[in-house]
Amino acid sequence: MIAVELRKLVLRPRMWLSVLLLCALPAAVAVLLATADFAPPPGQGAAFLSAVTSNGSLYPAAALAIVLPVLLPLAVAVTAGDSIAGEAAAGTLRYLLARPVGRTRLLAAKLIAIGAFIVLAVLLVVVSSLAVGVTLFGTGAKAVGQAGAITTLSGVTLTPAELTLRLLAAVGYIVASMLGFGVIGLFLSTTTDSGLGAALGALTVLVSSSVLETLDAATVIKPYLPTHYWLSWIDFFRDPIFWHSIVRGLLLQAGYLAVFLAASWANFATKDVTS
Repeated sequence: MIAVELRKLVLRPRMWLSVLLLCALPAAVAVLLATADFAPPPGQGAAFLSAVTSNGSLYPAAALAIVLPVLLPLAVAVTAGDSIAGEAAAGTLRYLLARPVGRTRLLAAKLIAIGAFIVLAVLLVVVSSLAVGVTLFGTGAKAVGQAGAITTLSGVTLTPAELTLRLLAAVGYIVASMLGFGVIGLFLSTTTDSGLGAALGALTVLVSSSVLETLDAATVIKPYLPTHYWLSWIDFFRDPIFWHSIVRGLLLQAGYLAVFLAASWANFATKDVTS
């Protein structure tokens, strides 16, 4: 069942279109930066944008900051929202369950497919933006004065190996954050036969959380909002690494994963499937 879901994911043109758009936006921003007469001032724009013009090796970090607030969650919402509801809308869900496939196993396969999409999308953004960044801006070795050395936004000098480890840690954190959001879409997908409706529901959660983040009156609930710690992956590029927000973010996403996965199972296990 897992292999079937992964094969369906890879063969779905919509998935590749989503990934293409995710990779295209950072590439377009890189071209604009390369052709501009000046770099963004420090503290303005996405994280790391003011540093990448002299060090293209940092562009994957800037690319992640560009796609994370809106475009990546949008792609995750569409994928997760269509996971169960899409099968129901197409009339294939009943036939899937008519085969010797338990509902728990099907739900687990859908969750793994969502996770695979998130990992694939984030890694392709990193790889494509690294190629674009190095091509347009170089590696910045001369500016640092040490072959292969890399200076981050905060002025920390990292070797290529250290940058790779921190970037992989950031990727892992972002994948965990998106999986915590994706399981909300999975739950909504078990409550309706409309993939679009489930995706819009997940996007409503995203927009609501983002709006509440801007309100001082919501200070009490901000630490529990799904988007609150999404940008804490930037702390991997500080020296020393600020673990406080990273750990809290991972615990929060683990909580969302546990609660909404349990809710998805409870709803789907007892749902009367007629389509």
